[in-house]
Amino acid sequence: MASFRLPLRHAMVSWAPVLKVLAVLWLVLASFMVLPWLVLLLERDPDAWAFGWSILIVMTSVFLGWSLTHRVSIELKPRHMFVLTTLSWVSICGFASLPLILGAPQLSFTDAVFESVSAITTTGSTILVGIERLSDGLKLWRGMMQWLGGIGIIVMAIAILPFLKVGGMRLFQTESSDWSDKVMPRTGGIAKATMTVYGGLTLVAIFSYWLGGMLPLDAVVHGMTSLATGGFANSDASFGAYADKPVLLWLGSLFMLSGALPFVLYIRSVRGSPSALWRDQQVRGLLWLLLLVIALLTGYLIAKGAPAFDALTQVTFNVVSVVTTTGYASGDYTLWGPLAVAAFFYLTFVGGCSGSTSGGMKIFRFQVAMVMLFNQLRFLVHTNGVFAQRYNGTVLTDEVVRGVIAFSFFFFLTVAGLALALAMLGLDFVTALSGAATAVANVGPGLGDIIGPAGNFATLPDAAKWLLCVGMLMGRLEILTVLVLLTPMFWRK
Repeated sequence: MASFRLPLRHAMVSWAPVLKVLAVLWLVLASFMVLPWLVLLLERDPDAWAFGWSILIVMTSVFLGWSLTHRVSIELKPRHMFVLTTLSWVSICGFASLPLILGAPQLSFTDAVFESVSAITTTGSTILVGIERLSDGLKLWRGMMQWLGGIGIIVMAIAILPFLKVGGMRLFQTESSDWSDKVMPRTGGIAKATMTVYGGLTLVAIFSYWLGGMLPLDAVVHGMTSLATGGFANSDASFGAYADKPVLLWLGSLFMLSGALPFVLYIRSVRGSPSALWRDQQVRGLLWLLLLVIALLTGYLIAKGAPAFDALTQVTFNVVSVVTTTGYASGDYTLWGPLAVAAFFYLTFVGGCSGSTSGGMKIFRFQVAMVMLFNQLRFLVHTNGVFAQRYNGTVLTDEVVRGVIAFSFFFFLTVAGLALALAMLGLDFVTALSGAATAVANVGPGLGDIIGPAGNFATLPDAAKWLLCVGMLMGRLEILTVLVLLTPMFWRK
């Protein structure tokens, strides 16, 4: 018995720093639950009890975690960071689902977890029907979950994934120093500046939506979910509830795009380098892609008889929504015709910039692939030549190239495997493939009559919802961060 307790005690001590950090993150989550709880108390809504019990459950977990680890210093090793990154997202999604289980919707455990995973990963897929009838507190909580997920994504992309040698921010490293270190000297400074920019842009969005004609609560929720590129709205019609107000569609396009740009470059811009955003190659690539696709689809709709301004407004909003992986819809764009359906399916995979709140492949990976392709073509012509591969003014190292190739391969392998698993559950081809793609890319709506922009995920079998939850989490955590935990070598270290 003593020999059994010794390894167990060693394991507890070894992983105690992870539990200590998790307890802090749970405390942050509980503190954010207080706001919708207070709103419901003021409105004397029964859902206040749901948030009260949820806060109590989370705070009990915080107390237990802290009491077991309060004497442990936080010294996180790379192994800890991989486990912490995955466990933090999984546990926060679980705790965030409590108000949905205990509140008026009284969702099943599966549906509540699906909704919270979709929110925290800023995917935007939903199983809820009759969102308009939800209490103000639950509407606010859905927006807050996505807003919290958005800032978590940025911090993870800037501070954690480069440390684990995963994610796009590795492109911006020079020797042992991360590119973000050149903006602010300390990680704490980066986090504070990022929060300031993120919060400031959110407030601008909220105020702009309110001036544009949104109801106050709708302005708050849409402001949070636009910057988080999450896509939750307060209506079953998504942003279509305000489709008769073009100014709101244009504002939505602007704020979704703002969330899809690198937040570190925002910090640079306000700290003496105003052209930092435009000089970045991935930002320019994203803008050019949007302009080309918008021009193509706008011309396509005009040729089919749509008024020019209406076509431009609808195309701009929906294209920006899909490319930035926000997932709002101002209408059912699958009714625009075959070209639009094919275009939106391809756009599902793109995503915004590295270091933003958007999901997907990220635009820089496509750009790096083009650099590698062009270099290979030059090598075929000049077989003895030596060509340096450069991106964004930086030489592409073998490590970066390997990372891009590995991620791209496993991204599409994950989509293919998930689509096959969904098809085995009886889903039709379009639903299975687009559902897998939209989950891993963290976009939101898929294609087809069931999960398209005019539908939702409520009618899918529970097994499919759990598979999609795994896909959403893997896509948000850049896939490799999760896959490495499944290798025996990781646990033998």
